[in-house]
Amino acid sequence: MRKKTQPRAVLNHYSSWKYIVLIVTCVVLTLSALPSWYGEKPAIELKVSEHNEHLNSVFKINSLLHDDGIKPESVTMENHVAQLVFDNEAEQTKARNALGEWVSKDDTMSYSYTSVAPEWLQTMGFTPIKLGLDLRGGVQFLLNVDVGQAVSEQRDAVIDEIKQDLRKERIFGVQVRPDNNTGIRVIAKDSEGKIAVRKFVNTNYPEWQAKGDGDELTIYMKAQNYADFQNLTMQQNLKIMRQRIEELGITEAMVQRQGESGIRIELPGVQDPSLAKRVIGATASLAFHEVSTSSNPVSTLRVNDGQGKPVTLVKKPVLTGEHIVNARVGFDQMHRPEVDISLDHAGGKMMSDFSATHIGKPMATVYREYGVDARGETQRNEKVISVATIQSQLGSQFRITGSGNLEEAQQLALLLRAGSLTAPVTIVEERTIGASLGAENIQNGFAALALGMGLTLTFMALWYRRLGWVANVALILNMSCLLGLIALVPGAILTLPGIAGLVLTVGMAVDTNVLIFERIRDKLAEGRSFAQAIDQGFNSAVATIMDANITTMITAVILYAIGNGPIQGFALTLGLGLLTSMFTGIFASRAIINMKWGRDTRREVRV
Repeated sequence: MRKKTQPRAVLNHYSSWKYIVLIVTCVVLTLSALPSWYGEKPAIELKVSEHNEHLNSVFKINSLLHDDGIKPESVTMENHVAQLVFDNEAEQTKARNALGEWVSKDDTMSYSYTSVAPEWLQTMGFTPIKLGLDLRGGVQFLLNVDVGQAVSEQRDAVIDEIKQDLRKERIFGVQVRPDNNTGIRVIAKDSEGKIAVRKFVNTNYPEWQAKGDGDELTIYMKAQNYADFQNLTMQQNLKIMRQRIEELGITEAMVQRQGESGIRIELPGVQDPSLAKRVIGATASLAFHEVSTSSNPVSTLRVNDGQGKPVTLVKKPVLTGEHIVNARVGFDQMHRPEVDISLDHAGGKMMSDFSATHIGKPMATVYREYGVDARGETQRNEKVISVATIQSQLGSQFRITGSGNLEEAQQLALLLRAGSLTAPVTIVEERTIGASLGAENIQNGFAALALGMGLTLTFMALWYRRLGWVANVALILNMSCLLGLIALVPGAILTLPGIAGLVLTVGMAVDTNVLIFERIRDKLAEGRSFAQAIDQGFNSAVATIMDANITTMITAVILYAIGNGPIQGFALTLGLGLLTSMFTGIFASRAIINMKWGRDTRREVRV
């Protein structure tokens, strides 16, 4: 019988498509990492209206800045959008203040950072890694949202509704008043009053619950509804905070929830926090009330005007600030500042219906804000800023006066445009990190990374010799891929702990190659050929490498889920570093070895 031989199988060989995928991935991630090497510089983007003759050309902008001793690195304009690039944040702030005097209400100005990478890289859509507050410098605010105050206001509204219903049903002798912070206490002499209150609450406010025996009832919000109300309030406040920061022109801010009732705001690159603090911490809103001639304390309230004189108003407002969709500063015939207001469809209809039946009667505009008193408790302050007689039927657009000087009118318009907070907030912590300190953190962090990589590359080259240079190429490729991946991931921000994650990734990446190379040594000691030792060394080490990296990845995911700020930055870098370490340590290293030592074959096997 003639003997057959199995075809010679090549060891350490990848298919062509694997090499293509590997090369394309490494090239794309390396290109993504390049803009971070070039860095960014502070910039101002100015959208100029056609009517602004002071800022409608590069020459005029340069002339205005030159008068204040400011020299931008470059000024470009296209389609009425000017971009000014500066060498540092101090020049950027000076330019913003100088241009602010010439910006009209139809113009918008924002400041951010722009990449100085070559144009061909930017055309491909690659951008630098976004830096966190500790690396770029800026301001961090920690806010506390007083959800209890919001519940208290809703409770007061429920009390008013109950009283009105009792009067309508002609039921007397029932006392309805606040109980503790968020509850309602009802004292009734007979069962008729209690039954009426229970029926009204169950029908109109199912999220509230009435309990009690005897002459007293206690009404409070149900636990589940309170939790839902808290979450909804926090979500609305987060949304409004983001809108306010967008109105300030800060494009790289981070706003996120912290704990049950906290909001953390990071404003990278902002060196003058005064304006941001006034806008972020403000809780201003407007409400429009009918002026009342009655003195009934149940249905009216008394609010002082700007001169301290009390004005009696109908307690229920005609319209609140939640229906305001736009607010701009304008000037009346006497060149006094006023705020032009636009309402949504529902608000416009409410205002139109009310004004149509109240022509010739006065309507007051009430300005409301919250503050913290000496005991640290939230306190509401209200002021009538204008009382005007309704001359004709109003619609979705009208104007209010009495908002103060131009700066106060601009701030009021900004707050109304960005939305009124659903619950008062207080700034409990403020941190400012200078740009120079951020630059020093970057320098020290990457110096530590360079030292760690240098020592690691030297050790691998000396200890493993011909395989050591493979590990070194894979390590350099790993850092390039990791930086490129961080730049590509939406929302990824590099922080100082994130740089620590990069340094840790160096150790994790080398650990992968160390496990593989030690297995190869073991196979060589058993008498295998070099190619066989490589093949069996990789195959036997992969399971151990996967187990070690998956357990570490679980830790990184947990840190990212429960942490915030710097902790999330570290967890993100660590997690992405694990992915690139396995990619370069297993696949890229094997590909390099295949191209160098992939020509050896197995012995023939007789059948």
